[in-house]
Amino acid sequence: MSTDTPTSNRWYLSTAPVLRALVHLCIPMAAAMIVSAVYNVVNAGFIGSLHDSALLAAVTLGAPVLALVMAVGGVFGVGGGALVSRLLGAAEHDPASAQQIKHVSSFAVWGAVLTGAVVGGLGLLLLDPLVTLLGADATAAPATRAFVGVMLAFVPVLTAAFCLEQLVRAEGAARQVMTGLILSTVLNVVLDVLFILVLDLGVGGAALATGLSNLGLVGYLGLWLHRHSEHTSLAPRWFTLSPAVLRPVFGVGVSELFQASFLVVTALVLNNLASAYGDDALAAMGVAVRIAQVPEFLVMGVTLGVLPLFAYAYGKGDRERLRSAVRVSALTVAGLVLVAATVALLLREQLVSAFTADRAVLAIGVTVLTAQVVAMIVNGFTGLLTSLFQATGRAVPAIVMSTSQGVLFIPVVLLGNLWFGLPGIIWSLTVSEGMVLVLGVVLWVAYRGSIDRGLAEGSDERAEAALEQAEA
Repeated sequence: MSTDTPTSNRWYLSTAPVLRALVHLCIPMAAAMIVSAVYNVVNAGFIGSLHDSALLAAVTLGAPVLALVMAVGGVFGVGGGALVSRLLGAAEHDPASAQQIKHVSSFAVWGAVLTGAVVGGLGLLLLDPLVTLLGADATAAPATRAFVGVMLAFVPVLTAAFCLEQLVRAEGAARQVMTGLILSTVLNVVLDVLFILVLDLGVGGAALATGLSNLGLVGYLGLWLHRHSEHTSLAPRWFTLSPAVLRPVFGVGVSELFQASFLVVTALVLNNLASAYGDDALAAMGVAVRIAQVPEFLVMGVTLGVLPLFAYAYGKGDRERLRSAVRVSALTVAGLVLVAATVALLLREQLVSAFTADRAVLAIGVTVLTAQVVAMIVNGFTGLLTSLFQATGRAVPAIVMSTSQGVLFIPVVLLGNLWFGLPGIIWSLTVSEGMVLVLGVVLWVAYRGSIDRGLAEGSDERAEAALEQAEA
């Protein structure tokens, strides 16, 4: 059994009251994500201060590249992190599980770095066709090329940073992740001022600031794991291609790959459709999406922050703790989305007007922000269901949830554009998100029995281990 003391990271995952564990895991996560979202808004303000809609459009057009980076980092980070948390829970009745964590963590980090290097290198070789594919017109192409080119050079760093976040969080060390992300964001802002406002590097400077600040984050998280983690190791000597590691990591991680890949496809479709309405539409979407990210990231702080708790309880075989964690986190998400949506909708005009004085951009931005906020309400519960499937190692429903948004979005946005024009494009995400939530509820009902059986097996192993310890 665990000998962790109260207030230790392991204690929060194992035996702390669920509400207290949620506060420990989710508030730092939400705070860090809000800081990141606020940075995105500030970054848009820096770029907007240059009074060139093509620069804002370039950042919007480059968003699919960032989604692809998250896809690579997510395969190894989310898959590896979920497995680490399950192994930590299983280690309470099977000490051999702890040894496997070294192999999982080393494989996750170095797999992310090597794959990121390949993706970044290919992207740089195909940079011009990629910029065209992203939907950049003659006006936005130079800025888009500068932004995307710099981001591609830093792909190995960005994937490693995302992977390390998940591994540190997997041990319940949410505060450490928050600290690292906040320090990285502060550094990013400082570098933005230097590269954009002082050296006049434009969007290329914004991308360079992001890459260097994430390099600092990699150093911080890697050093923390080396000094404080009992079981995790980043040493290459623990790297393995054993099926016992690859199968569960990719089983869950591939859902992140599919989700981000479809996000890339949907963003490409969205950008190409919206570009027909001019740079004002793209600029408005870029500003509105960044504003909506603030409440959205707050909700994601809960849906992502609770994943280690789900996984640990499942690996331990603690049915009551898992059910309680799901129930309390669902109520928390409900309260957050209602409050955040109310504030954002009441102040939507003031929020958008703070970043642009162009009346055309303002009008479109208000509509986009409204659609994004409504989608956030639905997406909060969708994210919670996805985290539950990933935490319990249910690869099929996790993959279905991750891919369904893209699969459903494409016909919805095409029909929306055909029938309603730009408003149809703007509201297409909201409609498809609602359809995904319905699908998620159906999958949850279908897989409840499978999850309960997995919990029963873990509970039986724990009981056998306790009996053997008592006899000894």
